[in-house]
Amino acid sequence: MNVPARYIWVALGAVSIAFHLWLIFSGLIPNLVSRPLHMALALPWAMLFIARTPTQRAVGAALGGLGMAACLWIVWQHDALSDQYGFLEGDFQMAVAIVLLVTVLEMARRAIGWPLPLVAALALLYGLFGQHIPGEFGHPGTPLKSFLGTLTIAEGGIWGSLTGISVSIVAIFVIFGAVLNAGEAGQGFMNVAAAVAGRLRGGAAKVSVISSALFGSISGSASANVASTGAITLPAMTRLGYPRSLAGAVEAVASSGGQIMPPLMGAGAFVMVELTGTPYTEIMAAALMPALLYFAACWFGIDAFSLRHKLSGLAPEDRPPLRAVLITAAFFLVPFSVLLWGMFGVGFTPQYAACLAILAGALLLITDGRLTLDWARTLGRIEAACLAAGKQIATIASIILCASIIIGVLGITGLGVKITSLILSGSGGMLWPALLLTAVACLVLGMEVPTTAAYVICVSIAGPALIELGLSPLQAHLFVFWFALLSTITPPVCGAVFIAAGMVEENWLKVALSAMALGIGLYLIPLGMIANPALIELSDDPAGSILAAMKLAVALAALSFGLIAPLAWLWRGLLVVNGAALLFIPLP
Repeated sequence: MNVPARYIWVALGAVSIAFHLWLIFSGLIPNLVSRPLHMALALPWAMLFIARTPTQRAVGAALGGLGMAACLWIVWQHDALSDQYGFLEGDFQMAVAIVLLVTVLEMARRAIGWPLPLVAALALLYGLFGQHIPGEFGHPGTPLKSFLGTLTIAEGGIWGSLTGISVSIVAIFVIFGAVLNAGEAGQGFMNVAAAVAGRLRGGAAKVSVISSALFGSISGSASANVASTGAITLPAMTRLGYPRSLAGAVEAVASSGGQIMPPLMGAGAFVMVELTGTPYTEIMAAALMPALLYFAACWFGIDAFSLRHKLSGLAPEDRPPLRAVLITAAFFLVPFSVLLWGMFGVGFTPQYAACLAILAGALLLITDGRLTLDWARTLGRIEAACLAAGKQIATIASIILCASIIIGVLGITGLGVKITSLILSGSGGMLWPALLLTAVACLVLGMEVPTTAAYVICVSIAGPALIELGLSPLQAHLFVFWFALLSTITPPVCGAVFIAAGMVEENWLKVALSAMALGIGLYLIPLGMIANPALIELSDDPAGSILAAMKLAVALAALSFGLIAPLAWLWRGLLVVNGAALLFIPLP
């Protein structure tokens, strides 16, 4: 990127940051103003920033310009449009609706590839022509102007509640993560992890687990987690003689946990707030114990692999001195403390508390782990934060806007209710078969679309069925969200494994097989949530939740050692059987 172009993108990123912070501090802004402006600010990043060829740039500029004009027209006419109740008037409004839908599909295609926009396009075709489908999966039909209008000028489609979450909460936490990552917080995570686990058996791998848990709590992205923490932990593991397949598996599994670790959870926590009506703090509390169990399962698996491969800890010279640990830890502890104080101490909304944490993190950009000042370095960090925030906000906006089309069509046509009925009938009205069907659907869909989008789509169609079969809304949503994450380490499409395998130059299938054994918690903890409901009731029943977590920790340890450790087959069988029994038999 040449220097003038970089300044333009930095300026656009700064405008995006300023806009989303202004929304929080300015009070109530009409949804048909804030949400179209959110899309308009995302369009240059989705259409031009990632373009690689002159043709892509030319097409992106043309379509992006039309899309921005359509968004600004919605903003300008928001008062009049709110009185139309989602019914288009005239050919001009019809053209605006078509431009918006095509632009959203192309944004998503450029940001994350074909699968999600293809699903959205099929949903649109179903909405337009589903009345010609015979049987129960057809629908009565909706007037064209009402169907397209509901999706584009009302709050039932691309300007719906999901987009509202992207505007008001997800964008703020993305900015928070970008600011922390631009400074010394990442090094602080690594130093704390190395100090805590570096000297233990399999220490380099355990450093990866702790650092990925810490880093993932703000990045919310398995791929970003692998690329960042893996750049440090993977060379350390291979240098100490770890098998390359194991080193890649450790990083892929540990990094995948970032999407289930509060507070960010890959934007899933905020979507869950909207879909369940549960306060954000309760979502965090419910997700905490399962997330800690996941990283505990990784820890147990590494211990078992350490017995098999005789893996040592980090050498003393590779571990950071105490002074460096304490100083660099402040770069993430101070903003996190401000965030938690704002939410729990004062009772601010999560987004308002995150704004205060962003300000604290921004102040820390002026210094480093040696407590030196360098204004050129600080300016570079601010530029990096602006670029990262602008791009990441646009990527998530592209995903959520596209998923909103699917959710809108499900609501307009009633298809979601029909698929729910199909799940209920296919499972014979029994919970566990319904869970199995849902898990398979999540795995298949998660192979093709990002975790948050897979979760939104699956929970929209399967969630009501699971709730009708006896699960609480939060149980159903957490179950679906966890299984939507399976594809990060499960073949044939396993993004985190592919990245880690490339970084250690190992066959991806070998890495995937080790990752599936190491990441057994990802497959079993969601089932443990169902069999042990107290696990996610930390805010209501702390003692019961902790007891359930301890029982599941023992179960996961037994299963990990039974599957991985170099023991006699009899002992391995006993460990696996007892671990499975502990997992599914609830406490009295």
